Amino acid sequence: MIEVRRIEGRKALRRFVRFAIDLYRGNDCYVPPIIESEVDIMDTDVNPAFDFCESVYFMAYRDDRPVGRIAGFINSAANRKFNERQCRFGFVDFIDDEEVSRALLDAVREWGRSKAMEEMVGPLGLTDLDYEGCLIEGFDQLSTSMTIYNYPYYRRHFEAYGLKQDAVWNEYRMKVPEQVPEKHVRISQIVATRLGLHVVHETNRKRIVRDWGMKIFRLLNEAYAPLYGYTELTDRQIKYYIDLWLPQVRLDMIRLVADKDDNLVAFGISCPSLSRAQQKANGRMWPFGWIHMAKAMYLKGGTDTFDLLLVAVRPDMQGKGVNAFLFTELIPEANKNGYQWAESNPELSTNQKVQSQWSYFDPVCHKRRCTFKARIGD
Repeated sequence: MIEVRRIEGRKALRRFVRFAIDLYRGNDCYVPPIIESEVDIMDTDVNPAFDFCESVYFMAYRDDRPVGRIAGFINSAANRKFNERQCRFGFVDFIDDEEVSRALLDAVREWGRSKAMEEMVGPLGLTDLDYEGCLIEGFDQLSTSMTIYNYPYYRRHFEAYGLKQDAVWNEYRMKVPEQVPEKHVRISQIVATRLGLHVVHETNRKRIVRDWGMKIFRLLNEAYAPLYGYTELTDRQIKYYIDLWLPQVRLDMIRLVADKDDNLVAFGISCPSLSRAQQKANGRMWPFGWIHMAKAMYLKGGTDTFDLLLVAVRPDMQGKGVNAFLFTELIPEANKNGYQWAESNPELSTNQKVQSQWSYFDPVCHKRRCTFKARIGD
Protein backbone atom coordinates (compact mmCIF):
# COMPACT_ATOMS: atom_id res chain seq x y z
CA MET A 1 0.00 0.00 0.00
CA ILE A 2 1.22 3.49 -0.89
CA GLU A 3 1.10 6.25 1.69
CA VAL A 4 1.50 9.84 0.44
CA ARG A 5 2.67 12.34 3.04
CA ARG A 6 2.71 16.11 2.72
CA ILE A 7 6.07 17.47 3.89
CA GLU A 8 7.19 20.89 5.12
CA GLY A 9 10.34 22.54 6.43
CA ARG A 10 13.97 22.56 5.26
CA LYS A 11 14.89 19.34 7.03
CA ALA A 12 12.10 17.43 5.28
CA LEU A 13 12.92 19.13 1.96
CA ARG A 14 16.50 17.91 2.22
CA ARG A 15 15.13 14.36 2.36
CA PHE A 16 12.88 15.27 -0.59
CA VAL A 17 15.96 16.28 -2.63
CA ARG A 18 18.05 13.37 -1.41
CA PHE A 19 15.42 10.87 -2.64
CA ALA A 20 16.21 11.68 -6.28
CA ILE A 21 19.96 11.48 -5.66
CA ASP A 22 19.50 8.02 -4.16
CA LEU A 23 17.14 6.92 -6.96
CA TYR A 24 19.78 7.68 -9.62
CA ARG A 25 22.80 6.45 -7.71
CA GLY A 26 25.22 4.82 -10.15
CA ASN A 27 23.61 6.40 -13.23
CA ASP A 28 26.42 8.06 -15.19
CA CYS A 29 24.10 10.54 -16.94
CA TYR A 30 22.35 11.95 -13.86
CA VAL A 31 23.77 15.14 -12.30
CA PRO A 32 22.95 15.51 -8.60
CA PRO A 33 21.93 19.03 -7.57
CA ILE A 34 23.60 20.81 -4.68
CA ILE A 35 21.12 19.98 -1.92
CA GLU A 36 21.08 23.32 -0.11
CA SER A 37 20.70 25.24 -3.38
CA GLU A 38 17.81 22.97 -4.37
CA VAL A 39 16.11 23.49 -1.02
CA ASP A 40 16.52 27.28 -1.44
CA ILE A 41 14.35 27.11 -4.58
CA MET A 42 11.53 25.61 -2.50
CA ASP A 43 11.99 27.83 0.57
CA THR A 44 9.37 30.58 0.79
CA ASP A 45 11.76 32.68 2.88
CA VAL A 46 14.49 32.58 0.21
CA ASN A 47 12.93 32.48 -3.27
CA PRO A 48 11.12 35.71 -4.26
CA ALA A 49 8.99 33.76 -6.76
CA PHE A 50 6.78 33.03 -3.75
CA ASP A 51 5.61 36.63 -3.93
CA PHE A 52 3.19 35.31 -6.57
CA CYS A 53 3.49 31.52 -6.30
CA GLU A 54 2.40 28.85 -3.87
CA SER A 55 3.58 25.28 -3.50
CA VAL A 56 3.05 21.91 -1.88
CA TYR A 57 5.40 18.92 -1.50
CA PHE A 58 4.59 15.22 -1.20
CA MET A 59 6.57 12.04 -0.71
CA ALA A 60 5.26 8.52 -1.30
CA TYR A 61 6.13 5.64 1.02
CA ARG A 62 5.69 1.88 0.91
CA ASP A 63 6.37 0.01 4.14
CA ASP A 64 7.78 3.28 5.47
CA ARG A 65 10.40 3.44 2.70
CA PRO A 66 10.40 6.41 0.27
CA VAL A 67 9.42 5.42 -3.27
CA GLY A 68 8.58 8.75 -4.89
CA ARG A 69 8.28 12.52 -4.60
CA ILE A 70 6.42 15.37 -6.30
CA ALA A 71 5.85 19.12 -5.90
CA GLY A 72 2.78 21.12 -6.86
CA PHE A 73 3.05 24.79 -7.88
CA ILE A 74 0.61 27.53 -8.74
CA ASN A 75 2.14 30.52 -10.52
CA SER A 76 -0.61 33.14 -10.29
CA ALA A 77 1.34 35.58 -12.49
CA ALA A 78 1.51 33.00 -15.31
CA ASN A 79 -2.18 32.15 -14.88
CA ARG A 80 -3.09 35.82 -15.21
CA LYS A 81 -0.80 36.38 -18.19
CA PHE A 82 -2.03 33.36 -20.15
CA ASN A 83 -5.62 33.46 -18.86
CA GLU A 84 -5.36 29.95 -17.45
CA ARG A 85 -6.05 28.14 -14.21
CA GLN A 86 -3.09 25.78 -14.21
CA CYS A 87 -1.48 23.81 -11.43
CA ARG A 88 2.08 22.75 -12.21
CA PHE A 89 3.82 19.61 -11.02
CA GLY A 90 7.60 19.31 -10.75
CA PHE A 91 10.50 17.75 -8.85
CA VAL A 92 8.77 14.50 -9.72
CA ASP A 93 10.64 11.21 -9.35
CA PHE A 94 9.46 7.68 -8.60
CA ILE A 95 10.31 4.02 -8.87
CA ASP A 96 8.96 2.10 -11.86
CA ASP A 97 5.58 1.36 -10.31
CA GLU A 98 2.40 2.95 -11.66
CA GLU A 99 0.73 2.68 -8.27
CA VAL A 100 3.37 5.09 -6.95
CA SER A 101 3.26 7.58 -9.83
CA ARG A 102 -0.55 7.57 -9.81
CA ALA A 103 -0.67 8.28 -6.07
CA LEU A 104 1.75 11.20 -6.43
CA LEU A 105 -0.06 12.74 -9.41
CA ASP A 106 -3.39 12.26 -7.64
CA ALA A 107 -2.04 14.20 -4.65
CA VAL A 108 -1.11 17.21 -6.78
CA ARG A 109 -4.33 16.93 -8.78
CA GLU A 110 -6.44 17.05 -5.61
CA TRP A 111 -4.42 19.97 -4.28
CA GLY A 112 -4.94 21.81 -7.54
CA ARG A 113 -8.65 21.04 -7.49
CA SER A 114 -8.86 22.44 -3.94
CA LYS A 115 -7.37 25.67 -5.32
CA ALA A 116 -9.96 25.80 -8.15
CA MET A 117 -7.39 24.97 -10.85
CA GLU A 118 -8.64 23.47 -14.12
CA GLU A 119 -5.46 21.91 -15.60
CA MET A 120 -2.30 20.25 -14.38
CA VAL A 121 0.94 20.51 -16.38
CA GLY A 122 4.53 19.51 -15.84
CA PRO A 123 7.26 18.83 -15.13
CA LEU A 124 7.72 22.54 -14.50
CA GLY A 125 9.09 24.67 -11.70
CA LEU A 126 7.89 27.85 -10.10
CA THR A 127 9.14 29.96 -13.02
CA ASP A 128 10.75 29.58 -16.44
CA LEU A 129 14.25 29.72 -14.93
CA ASP A 130 13.59 26.50 -13.00
CA TYR A 131 13.70 22.93 -14.33
CA GLU A 132 11.38 22.22 -17.28
CA GLY A 133 10.34 19.15 -19.21
CA CYS A 134 10.50 15.37 -18.88
CA LEU A 135 13.39 13.87 -20.84
CA ILE A 136 11.97 11.82 -23.75
CA GLU A 137 15.13 11.29 -25.85
CA GLY A 138 18.81 11.20 -24.94
CA PHE A 139 18.80 8.97 -21.89
CA ASP A 140 22.40 7.97 -22.64
CA GLN A 141 23.59 11.60 -22.67
CA LEU A 142 25.13 13.43 -19.71
CA SER A 143 22.67 15.91 -18.25
CA THR A 144 23.60 19.54 -17.70
CA SER A 145 23.44 21.03 -14.23
CA MET A 146 20.42 23.14 -15.27
CA THR A 147 18.17 20.39 -16.64
CA ILE A 148 16.12 17.39 -15.55
CA TYR A 149 17.35 13.86 -16.05
CA ASN A 150 14.83 11.05 -15.69
CA TYR A 151 14.47 7.38 -16.53
CA PRO A 152 12.74 6.38 -19.81
CA TYR A 153 9.75 4.90 -17.96
CA TYR A 154 8.53 8.33 -16.77
CA ARG A 155 6.84 9.07 -20.08
CA ARG A 156 4.97 5.77 -19.98
CA HIS A 157 3.72 6.56 -16.48
CA PHE A 158 2.55 10.05 -17.41
CA GLU A 159 0.71 8.80 -20.48
CA ALA A 160 -0.85 5.93 -18.54
CA TYR A 161 -2.19 8.52 -16.11
CA GLY A 162 -3.89 10.33 -19.01
CA LEU A 163 -1.45 13.20 -19.44
CA LYS A 164 -0.89 14.38 -23.02
CA GLN A 165 2.28 15.82 -24.52
CA ASP A 166 2.35 19.63 -24.53
CA ALA A 167 5.46 21.76 -25.21
CA VAL A 168 8.65 20.19 -26.61
CA TRP A 169 12.24 21.38 -26.16
CA ASN A 170 15.38 20.39 -28.07
CA GLU A 171 18.94 20.43 -26.72
CA TYR A 172 22.02 20.61 -28.92
CA ARG A 173 25.64 19.59 -28.62
CA MET A 174 28.03 21.46 -30.90
CA LYS A 175 31.68 21.24 -31.80
CA VAL A 176 33.50 24.48 -31.04
CA PRO A 177 35.23 25.55 -34.29
CA GLU A 178 38.95 26.26 -34.15
CA GLN A 179 38.28 29.55 -35.89
CA VAL A 180 35.31 31.87 -36.09
CA PRO A 181 33.34 31.00 -39.26
CA GLU A 182 34.18 33.51 -41.98
CA LYS A 183 30.52 34.36 -42.49
CA HIS A 184 30.21 35.25 -38.79
CA VAL A 185 33.16 37.60 -39.09
CA ARG A 186 31.63 39.37 -42.11
CA ILE A 187 28.21 39.65 -40.47
CA SER A 188 29.76 40.98 -37.27
CA GLN A 189 31.62 43.70 -39.14
CA ILE A 190 28.44 44.73 -40.96
CA VAL A 191 26.39 44.69 -37.75
CA ALA A 192 28.95 46.78 -35.88
CA THR A 193 29.01 49.40 -38.65
CA ARG A 194 25.33 49.58 -39.56
CA LEU A 195 23.85 49.30 -36.09
CA GLY A 196 26.62 51.04 -34.17
CA LEU A 197 27.14 48.13 -31.80
CA HIS A 198 30.13 47.28 -29.65
CA VAL A 199 31.09 44.62 -27.13
CA VAL A 200 31.37 45.78 -23.55
CA HIS A 201 34.74 44.65 -22.20
CA GLU A 202 34.27 44.84 -18.45
CA THR A 203 36.71 43.05 -16.19
CA ASN A 204 35.45 44.33 -12.85
CA ARG A 205 32.81 42.08 -11.29
CA LYS A 206 31.36 44.81 -9.07
CA ARG A 207 30.84 47.07 -12.09
CA ILE A 208 29.20 44.23 -14.04
CA VAL A 209 26.76 43.74 -11.17
CA ARG A 210 26.21 47.46 -10.55
CA ASP A 211 26.03 48.76 -14.12
CA TRP A 212 24.68 45.81 -16.09
CA GLY A 213 22.94 43.38 -13.74
CA MET A 214 19.46 44.92 -13.91
CA LYS A 215 19.83 45.59 -17.65
CA ILE A 216 20.68 41.94 -18.35
CA PHE A 217 17.56 40.56 -16.69
CA ARG A 218 15.26 43.29 -17.99
CA LEU A 219 16.44 42.43 -21.49
CA LEU A 220 15.78 38.78 -20.67
CA ASN A 221 12.21 39.76 -19.82
CA GLU A 222 11.81 41.48 -23.19
CA ALA A 223 13.32 38.68 -25.24
CA TYR A 224 11.65 35.76 -23.44
CA ALA A 225 8.20 37.32 -22.89
CA PRO A 226 6.49 35.40 -25.76
CA LEU A 227 7.87 32.01 -24.74
CA TYR A 228 5.91 29.11 -23.26
CA GLY A 229 5.01 29.71 -19.63
CA TYR A 230 7.38 32.67 -19.20
CA THR A 231 6.49 35.31 -16.63
CA GLU A 232 8.52 38.49 -16.47
CA LEU A 233 10.91 38.59 -13.54
CA THR A 234 10.06 41.10 -10.85
CA ASP A 235 12.70 43.49 -9.53
CA ARG A 236 12.98 41.32 -6.42
CA GLN A 237 13.60 38.25 -8.55
CA ILE A 238 16.13 40.11 -10.67
CA LYS A 239 18.04 41.16 -7.56
CA TYR A 240 17.91 37.54 -6.35
CA TYR A 241 19.37 36.18 -9.61
CA ILE A 242 21.99 38.93 -9.80
CA ASP A 243 23.20 37.98 -6.32
CA LEU A 244 22.97 34.26 -7.11
CA TRP A 245 24.59 34.08 -10.55
CA LEU A 246 26.72 37.10 -11.43
CA PRO A 247 29.16 36.75 -8.52
CA GLN A 248 29.85 33.15 -9.58
CA VAL A 249 30.06 33.06 -13.39
CA ARG A 250 33.39 33.72 -15.08
CA LEU A 251 33.57 37.22 -16.51
CA ASP A 252 35.41 36.00 -19.59
CA MET A 253 32.36 33.84 -20.39
CA ILE A 254 29.96 36.81 -20.36
CA ARG A 255 29.44 38.85 -23.52
CA LEU A 256 27.46 42.09 -23.50
CA VAL A 257 26.58 43.94 -26.71
CA ALA A 258 25.54 47.59 -26.49
CA ASP A 259 24.66 50.38 -28.90
CA LYS A 260 26.41 53.75 -29.18
CA ASP A 261 24.42 55.04 -26.18
CA ASP A 262 25.40 52.02 -24.07
CA ASN A 263 21.90 50.55 -24.18
CA LEU A 264 22.14 46.77 -23.82
CA VAL A 265 21.14 45.06 -27.07
CA ALA A 266 22.17 41.45 -26.45
CA PHE A 267 24.02 39.24 -24.02
CA GLY A 268 25.36 35.73 -23.73
CA ILE A 269 26.17 34.08 -20.42
CA SER A 270 27.96 30.74 -20.51
CA CYS A 271 29.72 28.59 -17.96
CA PRO A 272 32.15 25.66 -17.94
CA SER A 273 30.19 22.43 -17.63
CA LEU A 274 29.77 21.54 -13.96
CA SER A 275 28.10 18.19 -14.63
CA ARG A 276 31.02 15.90 -13.75
CA ALA A 277 32.00 18.14 -10.83
CA GLN A 278 28.50 17.93 -9.36
CA GLN A 279 28.54 14.16 -9.74
CA LYS A 280 31.72 14.08 -7.65
CA ALA A 281 30.24 16.52 -5.12
CA ASN A 282 27.16 14.24 -4.80
CA GLY A 283 24.90 16.97 -3.53
CA ARG A 284 27.26 18.67 -1.09
CA MET A 285 29.59 21.65 -1.41
CA TRP A 286 31.36 20.77 1.85
CA PRO A 287 33.83 19.51 2.77
CA PHE A 288 35.21 18.66 -0.70
CA GLY A 289 32.48 19.40 -3.26
CA TRP A 290 33.67 22.96 -3.76
CA ILE A 291 37.09 21.68 -4.88
CA HIS A 292 35.56 19.72 -7.78
CA MET A 293 33.40 22.73 -8.70
CA ALA A 294 36.35 25.14 -8.61
CA LYS A 295 38.48 22.87 -10.80
CA ALA A 296 35.75 22.63 -13.44
CA MET A 297 35.06 26.35 -13.28
CA TYR A 298 38.58 27.77 -13.34
CA LEU A 299 41.18 25.14 -14.20
CA LYS A 300 42.08 24.81 -17.87
CA GLY A 301 41.37 21.22 -18.80
CA GLY A 302 38.91 20.89 -15.93
CA THR A 303 36.24 20.20 -18.55
CA ASP A 304 36.12 20.11 -22.35
CA THR A 305 32.55 21.48 -22.52
CA PHE A 306 30.84 24.74 -21.75
CA ASP A 307 27.13 25.35 -21.27
CA LEU A 308 25.26 28.19 -22.96
CA LEU A 309 23.16 29.27 -19.99
CA LEU A 310 21.35 32.35 -21.27
CA VAL A 311 21.41 34.10 -24.65
CA ALA A 312 19.05 36.98 -25.39
CA VAL A 313 18.71 39.62 -28.11
CA ARG A 314 16.41 42.62 -27.82
CA PRO A 315 13.29 41.92 -29.92
CA ASP A 316 13.81 44.84 -32.34
CA MET A 317 17.36 43.59 -33.02
CA GLN A 318 16.48 39.95 -33.63
CA GLY A 319 17.19 38.62 -37.11
CA LYS A 320 19.81 41.32 -37.79
CA GLY A 321 22.95 39.29 -37.20
CA VAL A 322 23.50 40.23 -33.56
CA ASN A 323 23.86 36.55 -32.60
CA ALA A 324 26.81 36.26 -35.01
CA PHE A 325 28.32 39.27 -33.28
CA LEU A 326 28.05 37.47 -29.93
CA PHE A 327 29.61 34.22 -31.13
CA THR A 328 32.42 35.95 -32.98
CA GLU A 329 33.47 37.16 -29.55
CA LEU A 330 32.76 33.96 -27.63
CA ILE A 331 34.43 31.35 -29.88
CA PRO A 332 38.02 32.62 -29.38
CA GLU A 333 37.41 32.68 -25.62
CA ALA A 334 36.20 29.07 -25.72
CA ASN A 335 39.28 28.02 -27.68
CA LYS A 336 41.59 29.82 -25.27
CA ASN A 337 40.06 27.88 -22.38
CA GLY A 338 40.32 24.54 -24.16
CA TYR A 339 36.59 23.91 -24.60
CA GLN A 340 35.90 21.57 -27.49
CA TRP A 341 32.12 21.30 -27.12
CA ALA A 342 29.19 23.56 -26.34
CA GLU A 343 25.84 22.51 -24.88
CA SER A 344 22.68 24.54 -25.44
CA ASN A 345 20.03 24.78 -22.79
CA PRO A 346 16.56 23.47 -23.76
CA GLU A 347 15.05 25.42 -26.66
CA LEU A 348 11.42 25.20 -27.68
CA SER A 349 11.13 23.09 -30.80
CA THR A 350 8.98 25.83 -32.36
CA ASN A 351 11.63 28.53 -31.78
CA GLN A 352 13.23 28.50 -35.21
CA LYS A 353 15.01 31.81 -34.64
CA VAL A 354 17.08 30.38 -31.83
CA GLN A 355 17.80 27.05 -33.51
CA SER A 356 18.95 28.68 -36.74
CA GLN A 357 21.85 30.36 -34.92
CA TRP A 358 23.57 26.98 -34.45
CA SER A 359 23.62 26.09 -38.16
CA TYR A 360 27.32 26.96 -38.55
CA PHE A 361 28.41 24.71 -35.69
CA ASP A 362 27.34 21.22 -36.89
CA PRO A 363 24.72 20.89 -34.14
CA VAL A 364 23.42 17.51 -33.03
CA CYS A 365 20.02 17.42 -31.33
CA HIS A 366 20.99 14.85 -28.71
CA LYS A 367 18.24 15.39 -26.14
CA ARG A 368 14.55 16.23 -26.24
CA ARG A 369 12.09 16.83 -23.44
CA CYS A 370 8.45 17.79 -23.08
CA THR A 371 5.74 18.74 -20.65
CA PHE A 372 2.52 16.77 -20.16
CA LYS A 373 -0.90 18.22 -19.48
CA ALA A 374 -4.42 17.09 -18.48
CA ARG A 375 -7.69 18.57 -17.32
CA ILE A 376 -8.01 18.31 -13.58
CA GLY A 377 -11.68 17.52 -13.76
CA ASP A 378 -11.25 14.72 -16.32
